[in-house]
Amino acid sequence: MRNNLVFIGIALLLGLSGGYWFANKNPNQTAKLSAEETGPKPLFYRHPMKPGMTSPTPKTDDMGMTYVPVYAKDTNDNSVKGTVKIDPVMTQNIGVRTAVAEIKTLSRVIKTIGRVDYDEERLSRLHPKTQGWIEKLYIDKTGQPVSKNMLLLSIYSPQLVTSQQEYLLALDNQKVLADSPIEDIQKGALALVASSRERLELLDVAEHQIVELEKDRQIKQYLHIHSPFEGFVLKIGARQGQFVTPKTELYRIAGLSKVWVYVDIYEYELPWISVGDTGEMTLTALPGKTFTGKITYIYPYVEEKTRTIKVRLEFDNTKGLLKPDMYAEVRIQAAHQVDAVVIPSEAIMRADGREKVFIALDGGKFEPRPIKVGIEAGNLSQIIEGLRSGEKVVTSAQFLIDSESRLNEAVGKMLEPTKDDTSEDPLPLKEDGNTMEGMDMGGGS
Repeated sequence: MRNNLVFIGIALLLGLSGGYWFANKNPNQTAKLSAEETGPKPLFYRHPMKPGMTSPTPKTDDMGMTYVPVYAKDTNDNSVKGTVKIDPVMTQNIGVRTAVAEIKTLSRVIKTIGRVDYDEERLSRLHPKTQGWIEKLYIDKTGQPVSKNMLLLSIYSPQLVTSQQEYLLALDNQKVLADSPIEDIQKGALALVASSRERLELLDVAEHQIVELEKDRQIKQYLHIHSPFEGFVLKIGARQGQFVTPKTELYRIAGLSKVWVYVDIYEYELPWISVGDTGEMTLTALPGKTFTGKITYIYPYVEEKTRTIKVRLEFDNTKGLLKPDMYAEVRIQAAHQVDAVVIPSEAIMRADGREKVFIALDGGKFEPRPIKVGIEAGNLSQIIEGLRSGEKVVTSAQFLIDSESRLNEAVGKMLEPTKDDTSEDPLPLKEDGNTMEGMDMGGGS
C-alpha cells in the first residue's frame, strides 16, 4: 500500500511538471491562436504556387509549402476591380519600378536606310526625229561628262535636206511678196516662212544651223544632236555609220548636280513626317561627311510585301561625290511636335486589342487602368485618354501584377452573393492563374 502511494505521488509530480513545461514552451503560438480566433476568418486557403489548389482548412503540401489564407473583401474598400495590394517587401523582391506621367513636347528622329538614285527630272533619252545615217560620233564612250549644248553626233538625213530647201524657198517667196499691195498675200508669205522654220525645229535642227542657213543659204547635209544639259553619258545606242530611225535611242544622259534618295518608313512613323522636313545622310564610302537634303515627295501607297511607305529626298551633288545606287544611313528630323501626357512605352500592356497600365497608389495598391495611346517617339508614348500628369505607372513586373489582378477579379466575382445563395461560407472554386506570396487578394487595406 505504501509503495502504491509513492508511485501515485511521483506520477502527479511528473504530470504537473510536464504541463508547466508545455504551457511555457511556445507562448507565441498561443498568442497566434488567440489572434486567429479574434481576427477575420479566412474564406479558404490557396496554394501559393498553384492557385487552382484550395482547401477549406489550413494545410501544407508535400513540399512543406503552407497554403495562403484568402479573406473576404473589406466592405469599406472602394478600389477598382482588379486592384492588387502587395506587401512592400514583395514589391521590392519582384522588382517593381514606377515612372511618373509627365507633359512633354514629343519630337522624333526617324532613322532608316536610303538608296541614291538619279534625279528623274534630269534623265534624258535622245532619239532622232528623222531617219538617216550616223555620220560621226563626237561622244563615243559611256561615262563621259557632257556640258549643256555640247555636240554629240551628226546624222545625214535626206528629209533634212528637203526641209531646208523648203525653208529657203519660203524665204525667197516672202522677199518677193513683201511689197505686194494685197495684205493677205504678205501674211500668207510670212506664214509659210514660219511653218517651214518650225518644221526644221521639230526635226531638232539646232538653232545655230538654222541661223547659218539663213545667212549663207547653203543646204546643210548633216543634222547635229546636242546635249540637253550637263551630265554624264549612261548609254550609247548607236554607232558611226548605223542607220537610225526615231525608234533608235542614241544616248541616255543623266544630270548629277542633284540626286534623289529613296527611303522606306513604317506606317507608325508616317504621322511624324511631311514634305519639307530635313534629312541628314552619311555614307560609309565618304566617312566624316554629312549631306543635308529635304523631303520632296511621300508616295501615296504602302508597299504590300514590306508594309512600308516610300519617301523621296533631294540632295545637292554639285561636287559629284554622290553616286547612284550608293547606300546611306538617313536621319529625318521631323518638324512635327506634340505637347502631350507621356509615359515610358514599356509601361503599356497590350492584349485583346486593348491597352492598359497599372497605376501605383498609396498603401501598396496597384490599379489597372485602360488607356488610349497616341503617337510614339523613341521610348515615350503619348496618352490620349485614361491618365493624368503626375500619376505613377508601373514600368516593370507589371505582367506578374496583371496575373494576380486577373485572379483577384475572378475570385471577387466568385465571392459575390447571388439571390439564391443562402450559405454563409461559399465554397471556393478552382481558378487557374499565377500568384505570389505577399499579395492581398481582396485589395483591401
